[in-house]
This record gives sequence, C-alpha cells and structure tokens, in this order.
Amino acid sequence: MRTMQDWLDSYSGDHQNPTNQMFHWFCVPPILWSVIALLWAIPVPIGQLRPGSWAVLVMVLAFYWYWRRSHQLALGLLVVFALFGLLTNFLYYRLGAAQLCYLAIGVFVVAWIGQFIGHKYEGRKPSFLTDLSYLLVGPAWLMAKLFRKLGFKQIT
Repeated sequence: MRTMQDWLDSYSGDHQNPTNQMFHWFCVPPILWSVIALLWAIPVPIGQLRPGSWAVLVMVLAFYWYWRRSHQLALGLLVVFALFGLLTNFLYYRLGAAQLCYLAIGVFVVAWIGQFIGHKYEGRKPSFLTDLSYLLVGPAWLMAKLFRKLGFKQIT
C-alpha cells in the first residue's frame, strides 16, 4: 500500500506552478463541498435515515481511506467534513433539495473550470486523469500544506 507521503509527493509533482497551486486553494474546497451537497440531496429510501445519509456514508469511507494512510490528515479532514456537513445541512433545510442541487452543480462546474485553468498554467493534466484516487489526495494535499503553515513538522 502506498503511504500518504507517496501520494502527496506524486501529487506535488503535478502541482509545481504557483498559479495552479492558488487555483487549487480556491477550487478544491468548493469541489469537495459541492460533492457533499449533491450527495446530501439524494433521497434516502429508508424512513429511519435522515437527509444527508449518503453524504455521511461517503465521508466515512473517505475518512477511512485517509485514516489508513495518515491519522493526522484524516483528523484534519474530518473537521472539514463536519463543517461542510453542518453547512450543507443548514442549506438543505433553508433551500430545499432541488435548490441545493442547483447551487452545488453551479459551484462544482465553476470550481472545475478553475482547476482546468490552473492546470493550463501548470502545463500538465490533472492527476486524477491517471488515477481516480487523486480525487481524494487533492484535499489531503491542501490539508498537509495547511498543517505545515501552522508549524506541524510531521504530517504523515
């Protein structure tokens, strides 16, 4: 199994351009939120489950993927998942499922356009086009950078 540092090093190799990195700071979190929001709006067939159950299930699976590779990054991303979940729950009850979907789709499209613009500056294709696991690595890469800025020496 690849270590988290292996994933981060590989991802960093495709993200050297400062402009591309800036685009990632502004685009990856909204993409993550929009995926959570879209999953939140999927109807839940069982009456005992609440709206958002699909999103929570996916967040738990993603957390498990992160946890197996880096406890510190997993805990940092768990905080992000919780904050995005609270925001999405608020918006779900404020806007309704349909409007939440429209908002999430708009955010998703605009943020991905930003990602592709960033990669145009980079001169390299996005990492996830070679391995879909990189869709999980992007948020971890930003969290690792944030932890380093906060003074954490060892992040994996």
